[in-house]
Amino acid sequence: MTNIIIAAGIALIFVGVGTPVWIRIVNRLGYGQMIRDEGPEAHLNKRGTPTMGGTVFIVGSLVGYAAAHLFTGEVPTISGILVLFLMTGLGLVGFVDDYIKVFKQRSLGLRSGAKMIGIVLVGVVFAVGSLNFPNGYDVTPADPHLSFLRDFGPSIGPYLFVVWALLLIAAMSNGVNLTDGLDGLAAGPAGMVLAAYVIIGNWQLRNSCAAALAPNCYSVRDPLDLAVVAAAVLGGVFGFLWWNAPPAKIFMGDTGSLALGGVLVGLAILTRTQFLLAILCGLIVMITLSVIIQVGGFKMTGKRVFKMAPLQHHFELSGWAETTIVVRFWLMSALFVAIGIGLFYLEWMPKK
Repeated sequence: MTNIIIAAGIALIFVGVGTPVWIRIVNRLGYGQMIRDEGPEAHLNKRGTPTMGGTVFIVGSLVGYAAAHLFTGEVPTISGILVLFLMTGLGLVGFVDDYIKVFKQRSLGLRSGAKMIGIVLVGVVFAVGSLNFPNGYDVTPADPHLSFLRDFGPSIGPYLFVVWALLLIAAMSNGVNLTDGLDGLAAGPAGMVLAAYVIIGNWQLRNSCAAALAPNCYSVRDPLDLAVVAAAVLGGVFGFLWWNAPPAKIFMGDTGSLALGGVLVGLAILTRTQFLLAILCGLIVMITLSVIIQVGGFKMTGKRVFKMAPLQHHFELSGWAETTIVVRFWLMSALFVAIGIGLFYLEWMPKK
């Protein structure tokens, strides 16, 4: 537990103190957020708000993780390094996207094709790496299986697994990006899911097959270090949320949203909880589905299902205040996380 507390605490302090410094730097450089003209009119007054705030909590998370291992003397694991690589790599793709937006003063950054190439390159390295590096018990960070509470069914093979991992990475990173449409709307739910993975990692450690081949034990390579990663990013996100809560002093940008999507998928794959992630991230899934429904419905019928997509903008145009939407969506996210944690523990409930 010591390394979890240190990782979260150091990251929280680093980001809480470092974010206002980053705000001053971005303001001095003139790197303000560009706002789409077709978005809600209420967002136009946010034009010029400092962006690329995800840079701070990515660095803060890395510092928190490193500090935890430095103070405890424990060696970083390949599982932790892989998840942090996925987070940082996708964050770099998002940073380039954000930089193009602010440098060229337009609402569109990287072309979708170039952005997807960056995501795929980072994702392939993560997925291939996760199938290698077995420990003394011949357990690799990931396994070519689908998973819910643990791996299930027959192996899908390494090639299909890499494709599956890429689909998860692309879907979740873009889902968090769609969710990041209001002040604090993405950071709050992401923090809740990260907290869930701190709990999951601890529980898997205490019931690891490496300790005892008991019923329902978990064959997860490095559950404790995955909990440390989740705690470090959680601390960073909470420190950032202090400045990102309505009214936001800074936006995370694609730098932050792609990075958060990456770390959530990385944790899900390496803790063998891929489908459980869809429940824990129920709010993000719901917002993503609203875009799919809106686009698909318009193409088929020529009519819009929602006043505007993603879903949060529908409620904005329905007259809800931004803070009301954010708080209510946070409550929904908390409910999804509670359901997910409940399902995770369900198989441990006494059976009559």
